[in-house]
Amino acid sequence: MVLVAARFVSMLGNGFARVALGFAVLALPGAGPGRLSLVLACQALPQLAFILVGGVIADRMSRSRVMVVADVVGAGAYAGLAALVLSGHAPLVALCALAVVAGTATALFAPAMDGIVPLVVPADRLQQANGWLRMGTNSALLLGLALSGVTVALVGAGWALALNAASFVVSALLTTRLRIRARPSRTSSGWADLREGWREFTARQWLWVVVAQYTVVVASLNAYVGVLGPLMAEERLGGARSWSVVVAAQALGTIAGAGLATRVRVGRPVLVAVLATFPAALPMGLLGVGAPVRLVAVAMFGAGVAADVFAVLWVTTVQREIPEAVLSRVSSCDLFGSLAFAPLGLLVAGPIAAAVGISHALAGCASLVLLASAAALLSPSVRSLRTTATPAPRRSEGVMADPTR
Repeated sequence: MVLVAARFVSMLGNGFARVALGFAVLALPGAGPGRLSLVLACQALPQLAFILVGGVIADRMSRSRVMVVADVVGAGAYAGLAALVLSGHAPLVALCALAVVAGTATALFAPAMDGIVPLVVPADRLQQANGWLRMGTNSALLLGLALSGVTVALVGAGWALALNAASFVVSALLTTRLRIRARPSRTSSGWADLREGWREFTARQWLWVVVAQYTVVVASLNAYVGVLGPLMAEERLGGARSWSVVVAAQALGTIAGAGLATRVRVGRPVLVAVLATFPAALPMGLLGVGAPVRLVAVAMFGAGVAADVFAVLWVTTVQREIPEAVLSRVSSCDLFGSLAFAPLGLLVAGPIAAAVGISHALAGCASLVLLASAAALLSPSVRSLRTTATPAPRRSEGVMADPTR
């Protein structure tokens, strides 16, 4: 419960930041779309560039300590951004530097977070625990997004960023209550550790096949949600209000999907996870043929449910199948591969839509999702991997009793 509470608070703050940062930059004198894009890119690129480093660090140190450090660094970055915005004097170089720090903190945090769950949860409850974590984080993000607009309107974007900084501090304090022993010191170099993690990643066909699938899927989803959906909503659906209904339906679906995933039991989790990717193509196709907003929203809700069924089954399988000692490094390879083309999806979506039309671009995204998912099913390892029951780690293997759980 401590981990769930920490993630809930942190994601609530992130919901504030997603809205507040954009409005904060645009409210500054002389700001425009170009400056906003640059600041957001400075935040996003370190998340991809340093994610592999984060995996190595998390496998060499106490993962809870890495999470605390990342939260503190993130708090400092957002506090600095808040101070710049509230002061009214925010040089572009300073904004970009703090955005880089915030993105780096995320890159350090994510692999440690993926690796800590098996250390605090018995093996037979991993799927349930991951489902509850996803429900908590999705609910917090949705609540943060809903409250952020009101907060920005009432007290300003600077104070909303300050609230996000405070949420990182609370998350760090809660995470300190996870008492996990430090890892034995390693004599190998960071490069050797990284190569070991890569070998573990590539040694499992089901793992790299699904990551390759999601390289395409995530790029297509980014293009759809970030560019093509809003463009189509503006052209045919009446603007931002209609698109917000569609996005909210997806967010509600992810909460329902995480709840469903805490209960579902499947013998071939990777196969079911890949099958759960196919519904992501439906709302793209419906939007492309001019379906009513209500129908697109229903399809987005279903896609949200399926997406979190995939997420919970996937992360649980990775945690069960990968040795704990290299789990964060393998997780970082997973994240790096899945996100590798995400910026490209955003970059090319607009020009492609201008060249062939929004409807055809949406059809292309839907086709890519279907083709990538169908290709993943060709892997015998994806189709055949079965759930394995593994014993929970003993206390002597590195987990200290936590009286707060």
